[in-house]
Amino acid sequence: MRNSFFDHSLDAASIRVRVREVMAGKVGFFSVGLYPASLAYNCAMQNEAGRLLLAARPGRDLLGAFSPEVVDSMDSAHVERVLDMGTHRVSGERIPNTLHDLILRCEVVVLSANSNHVEEDLLEACRLREELGREQVVLACLAGSFNHDPISNTAYVLCEKQPNLAFFSGFHRHGALRNPFDSFTANFCHPNALIAMLGAQLLDHLSPNIQVAAGVHNVEGQYIKAAKNMSSVFAGFGYAYHQENPGVLPTLLTLLLDQCLDQAATVSMARPDRQKLYHRQPIPLTELGYAVPRIEATLVRDGDFEKVRDHTFTQLTAMVADVRGSMMQPSSGKPTRNFQAGQVMASLIRREERCPLSMEELEQSCEDAGLPKGGLEGLKALRYWPQIARKYAIPLHDASMVNLLYMALYGRPAVKETAYRVMTDSRELSSYCQESVRPSHSRRYADALQNLDVPEALDLVVNAVIADNARKAMRGEMSLDDSASSSGPAYLQLMDAIESQLDG
Repeated sequence: MRNSFFDHSLDAASIRVRVREVMAGKVGFFSVGLYPASLAYNCAMQNEAGRLLLAARPGRDLLGAFSPEVVDSMDSAHVERVLDMGTHRVSGERIPNTLHDLILRCEVVVLSANSNHVEEDLLEACRLREELGREQVVLACLAGSFNHDPISNTAYVLCEKQPNLAFFSGFHRHGALRNPFDSFTANFCHPNALIAMLGAQLLDHLSPNIQVAAGVHNVEGQYIKAAKNMSSVFAGFGYAYHQENPGVLPTLLTLLLDQCLDQAATVSMARPDRQKLYHRQPIPLTELGYAVPRIEATLVRDGDFEKVRDHTFTQLTAMVADVRGSMMQPSSGKPTRNFQAGQVMASLIRREERCPLSMEELEQSCEDAGLPKGGLEGLKALRYWPQIARKYAIPLHDASMVNLLYMALYGRPAVKETAYRVMTDSRELSSYCQESVRPSHSRRYADALQNLDVPEALDLVVNAVIADNARKAMRGEMSLDDSASSSGPAYLQLMDAIESQLDG
């Protein structure tokens, strides 16, 4: 899919005109949910409504994402401006905008539907661009979940399937954008640095309260949003269930953040356009605000250094802030919807003294608490987690917290019992946080030091002193499996279950 503000012309005069057109253009949001509607309200409060257009999905109300109580609390003049953004007048009559109108009138169109609809919206937007002769309209999405192909039963990140699709990411806590004095940051990511910069400038002009920076890491941005939505569920659970055990929370939250970033860094290595991303840009990445052009992590395998992660995207402050912010309990207002789902899960587990029997039970509890399951992208992403982990070869030790959450909801009954003990016991949970981040071969040595009365364990430690034998041990030629006890702490039992069921 071609997705650029410019055609293939080399004529300087026409390009000069086109740049001015883009910078004077409008931004459209199609399929208006909580984020676009809140953004529109923020623009209305700042009297900056002229550059933003909205179009609700057919059959949906422009402000339908808000509860009636919230709508009643809004300023009527601001609401009127928002309604003006979502309509146009024909013979004095207000007509709702459609995707057709946005393609015709905007330079950037953000497809803001969730993963249930965004792919079909993208196909329709591409068709309309061609039909209307508006191929230079740049399309973006902000879906925070994984897409799924029911025919092949595969899950994927849409921006990887369509690598030129832009991604708009920013932190929005429930209700915060309706505060006229608060400020927010966001990233507009497109694999072409120049397109990213122009698009970010356009979005940055929407409201003085919203600062938008450019980036090229659209795939990483979309992956990390799905990952942080899953992690936000766990964070909400942690805050609610362990509120009387605050010592475990810093470890839990740090691990949730770090693992989101590490997973996205692994996904970044799988980009088919990775070399093009860094070597064929029209302007240097440092012009976009990246401090350095690349940050990579390596491992030594068989004596050679091998690149295993690309952390360059972590220089996008708004993207990282989105992860961190979604896992915080705010001092005022409500946390994110996925965080609230975690709080509901904590209440269910405390009340029933067990993990949810199924995802459906948890979703029903969320519905009962006023959280429609359609807006809980974290739970939706979790459904496809094993496929995503296998597709991108995400190591177990970089996803141990999501693995624990997955087992609590989708594991076999015996595994759920173990997950319950780990999640609800502060000591077990902190031990799991500490041990599960180690690669499996690293845990062998820790186990050996705890079992020196086992001859094989002592041999492993002795051999580790000798460099040649240590390398043999690291390659797995020596095993403690035959000597290890099948019993042990719950967190170790759970780690064994995860490794046997989710690895490979």
